[in-house]
Amino acid sequence: MAQSPTVNGQTSIVTLTMNPALDITTAADVVRHTDKIRCDGARYDAGGGGINVARFARVLGASVTAVFPAGGATGAVVTDLVAEADVSIQRVDIGSPTRESFTVNERSTSKQYRFVLPGPRLRFAEQGLCLDLLRKAAATAGFVVASGSLPPGVPPNFYQRVADICREADARLILDTSGTGLTHVRSNVFLVKPSVRELRECVGRTLDTEGEQLGAAHELIDRGMAQVVVVSLGADGALLVTADENKRFSAIPVQAVSGVGAGDAMVAAIAVGLSYGWSLSKSVRFGIAAATAKLLTPGTAACSRADVERFFEQSREPTDITAVSR
Repeated sequence: MAQSPTVNGQTSIVTLTMNPALDITTAADVVRHTDKIRCDGARYDAGGGGINVARFARVLGASVTAVFPAGGATGAVVTDLVAEADVSIQRVDIGSPTRESFTVNERSTSKQYRFVLPGPRLRFAEQGLCLDLLRKAAATAGFVVASGSLPPGVPPNFYQRVADICREADARLILDTSGTGLTHVRSNVFLVKPSVRELRECVGRTLDTEGEQLGAAHELIDRGMAQVVVVSLGADGALLVTADENKRFSAIPVQAVSGVGAGDAMVAAIAVGLSYGWSLSKSVRFGIAAATAKLLTPGTAACSRADVERFFEQSREPTDITAVSR
């Protein structure tokens, strides 16, 4: 069995981002078609699910290594921004440029417009190099977080290959993805964090009630896909489901600046809590606190550790749910 190194009693975390992005955030008075939209100065952040998780976990004091492919001028900027966040980097050089994502906040309505590109097509050899780096990094990690979309050229069962590598390395996999990348995963996931929409995609039916959502989460566990399911409910909080328990967590109300990256902050804090050996319930409470703190920041900027700790103190213990529709 592989032994994970510890720093001050904390096991290390590795993140995998197959489709990183240079996140650009700006604001405009009004967004309308045809007209030129005069925007403010732009903010640039390294993005993509796993990279966001790595940056946020580092702010919370974790030892983190980020594995990701990158290419072109945008890939160089993303790499520099990850390094500036004091995250250890394992980069695979690719032949195509890393994608950009563009967010515009409309001041007149407080609406947010997000434009997300598909990303570069990864060659088979480039995919293999990502898995090789992950295999080496996972061998000494306590947790691996695979998060975000799969870029063009990557097969839908890619995350199952990631899950198998984590099982072989004795590292616990936390998975946060959607679409075919999620629906083609069958086993070896420790914790999966779907939204209700993503959970609906997994089971192929509407999930209008809490009982139906709990039943669907148990279905994933019964299939052997994951040991733990955390269903993110946005402003309604979250559900924690294992084979033996069902818990409901309340959200912490705040006036949001931006919802971008809140889910990644939640995953990051859950991973950090678990890396300290905290219980699932305490770790999910920490995740909700981090997601709340992230709502106060622009774009995919990292949230403040002080804000996370403040909201964690305000968070409530979960409610046990006994009735489950199965």
